[in-house]
Amino acid sequence: MEPLTLRPWRDDDLPLLHRANTPEMTSHLNGPETDDQVADRHARYLRYAETGEAHMFAILVGDTAVGSIGYWKVRWHDEDAWETGWFVVPEAQGQGVAARALALLIDDARRQPEARRHLVAFPSVDNPASNAVCRRAGFRLTASTTETFRDATLTVNEWALDLSE
Repeated sequence: MEPLTLRPWRDDDLPLLHRANTPEMTSHLNGPETDDQVADRHARYLRYAETGEAHMFAILVGDTAVGSIGYWKVRWHDEDAWETGWFVVPEAQGQGVAARALALLIDDARRQPEARRHLVAFPSVDNPASNAVCRRAGFRLTASTTETFRDATLTVNEWALDLSE
């Protein structure tokens, strides 16, 4: 098995966001974004590295970028928390990439000087793979909620991991 690493997001990672912006890859997120929205997302990822508001990474298997994972500041149940999200391109799915990347991300979040107790994730209730990744990583299912995301209704599972444990 090739080594898996997380590399801070950089300018030449924009094509990775476009590879993930397909109807199949975004079916659990109410569909693809426009090209302008993808470019805006990329610019935010780069800016977050400067502001510390978020930590965004490319997932590398060997030297090949196969996905993205990150975490960012949120308010969750009246406390400061980190929220995480990820994607893995189709040819790398089903190989444990997301689970391995999430384990590395959890270690990184625990090392942050700005202590936040919880890391939370909100995969669609219709996304069994991402929900399984949360479960295997030790997250606790706390609720299911329905929200508006990308101008449409999305029902998600709310998972939380206590970073102090």
